[in-house]
Amino acid sequence: MPGVKTMRMPLANIRWELVSAAVLIGFSFVPGMARQGLELASSENHELNALGIVLIVVQGGSVALLRRWPKAALAAAFLSFAAYQLLGFHTTFAALGLLVALVGAGALAQHHRLLAALVMLAGYGLLVVLLMQRDPTLTVPDAVAFGAMLAALWIFGSWLRAQAAIRRRHTEMLERETILAERARIAHELHDVVTHHVTAILVQAEAGAFHPQLDATTQQLLASIADGGRETLADLRSLLGALDGTTGTTRAPAQQQAAEIIARARAAGQQVDFVEHGERYPLDGATGLVVVRVIQEALTNARKHAHDGAAAVQISYLDEQIIVEVASFGHRARGTAAKSGGRGIIGMRERVEMAGGQLQVEQLDGRFVVRAGIPR
Repeated sequence: MPGVKTMRMPLANIRWELVSAAVLIGFSFVPGMARQGLELASSENHELNALGIVLIVVQGGSVALLRRWPKAALAAAFLSFAAYQLLGFHTTFAALGLLVALVGAGALAQHHRLLAALVMLAGYGLLVVLLMQRDPTLTVPDAVAFGAMLAALWIFGSWLRAQAAIRRRHTEMLERETILAERARIAHELHDVVTHHVTAILVQAEAGAFHPQLDATTQQLLASIADGGRETLADLRSLLGALDGTTGTTRAPAQQQAAEIIARARAAGQQVDFVEHGERYPLDGATGLVVVRVIQEALTNARKHAHDGAAAVQISYLDEQIIVEVASFGHRARGTAAKSGGRGIIGMRERVEMAGGQLQVEQLDGRFVVRAGIPR
């Protein structure tokens, strides 16, 4: 019908343990199905009372706990089944919950599995002894056969667990192979395309700097471009080493200090004020890499969008964190980055948050401010 939306629940989202528990309990009160259950000793056909109803609910309802508490579900199913049998009530459909609980616990239990199996074995032995005193027709072969069936169900659950682990390892292996293949593809593209173009820019800048007809300012600018090209190639080699696993022959970009980034920006003609507060300490490791990348990206944004590319960088060295603030002057041509969702801002935020810090981006008094707090 127009205007009516139909909601469909994926089958994978249905909690089958809840459905199973409801079926086990419900069928225990349906004529013709109620007594199609499981029993070890013959019942005395005692009239069902409130206690019997509670035991029926526990036998069937214990299945609902399997996903979260498999061993507790198995214990509840076994104890309620044992009590129901010892009290001599007629068998019910809910008794099948013990079989379901055995398979489920065998498949889902994570810890102390051997202990759980031994406790179940001891409990079953005690139950057989007590039932033999109540029902002389229960023989040892019958008890052994019934116990073997219960053990087989636990073993079947364990087999299901092992198969799931094998499938999980296979999936993880395929994922690792996919990641390695994608890394190889990216490394190939970086090597064959990006490195080629950066090398061409570097060669042309170095050659142009020696042209006799160029003034000193232009030569300085070309030299700055060449320096930037060499730094870019070094970072690309480091990235390629990380992608192909040869990190031992690469340099870490974090070895660069903030002052180097700012000096290179100034050499390229960008006006950058730089202030440091507190006692300076080396910017190395993950923290140093994040600081350097935040300053690089913020200065690049300022060069693209701020008036004359002017920016001010402040680094505060605190006991527990480093605070980096980069402010550019003038309004951005395409609105604030906080709303634009540019990849640069997103990348900075991801880097800072992965290091356990926080990034703030805001337009404040005609300035575009990027502020990052990064733990030491």
